[in-house]
Amino acid sequence: MTIRIGITGGIGSGKSVVSRLLEVMGIPVYISDVETKQLMMTDTCIRSELTSLLGKEAYAGGALNKPLLASYLFGSPGHAREINGIIHPRVKEDFRQWLRRRATCSMAGIESAILIEAGFAGEVDVVVMVYAPEEIRVQRAMKRDASSRELIEKRIRSQMSDEEKRGQADFVIVNDGETPLIPQVLALITFLSQNNTYLCPPKK
Repeated sequence: MTIRIGITGGIGSGKSVVSRLLEVMGIPVYISDVETKQLMMTDTCIRSELTSLLGKEAYAGGALNKPLLASYLFGSPGHAREINGIIHPRVKEDFRQWLRRRATCSMAGIESAILIEAGFAGEVDVVVMVYAPEEIRVQRAMKRDASSRELIEKRIRSQMSDEEKRGQADFVIVNDGETPLIPQVLALITFLSQNNTYLCPPKK
């Protein structure tokens, strides 16, 4: 049976780096951001429901109208719930199909910044939080996105706090630029390999 690993963490935490390390070590990872963007273009149900909700301008010129979607999405918590109610079930089903195609893999992962908030924790056997101090996250995200400190801090405030995530994670991988990452990822893989009938380890 494939052990399903959920990788989460806030903006700038470095969860993508951890996902790439897992992939280098032979563990496939479903990158939910990438797959969600693809589904929003190709899934007929998502397109139909978003068009019903936002109007025909939702896919102006055949492409997703991202400014319109963002404006509606961040307009209110109720709007966000509506959009998530359209997209998250389709992403879950896509992830399940992706997993079925990898049934011979001993482990597989899913990377999502909102793994817990979106209800995907139930889709995995273990939740791994990638942690970095907030100032490091801010600096990384500003550099990566060529964005302002104010905007990055606003995005951090909009996400589940590190304390909450840590409380719901089974493992914490520290990515502070000083603590070596590879030994932590190897320790995770070793633990899961040795505990195939997965028993939740102590929270760190």
